[in-house]
Amino acid sequence: MYAIVKTGGKQYRVEEGQTLLVERLPGEAGAKLDLEPLTLVGDDVLFGDRLGKSAVSAEVVEHLRGPKLRVNKFKPKRGYRRRAGHRQELTRIRVTKITKG
Repeated sequence: MYAIVKTGGKQYRVEEGQTLLVERLPGEAGAKLDLEPLTLVGDDVLFGDRLGKSAVSAEVVEHLRGPKLRVNKFKPKRGYRRRAGHRQELTRIRVTKITKG
């Protein structure tokens, strides 16, 4: 059985025992989380009102930062140059349980 959950404005396909990187979530390492399922697929497909009290439980494994991205802005013949960097705050989570409601 697998579920599709939404967190950080993105959707992820998850199964029990799977680890994945998502945008930063609150909580220290070892904290338990409940993710909201959008779809549950097993023997049959559940979504919308049919989900009922289905839930996806996960735990925080670690917090980390993604690779540094360089952003360059340049306008020719105007002497305009800007350089900025960005590192995304990420959380690694492990899906512990998918319950069908």
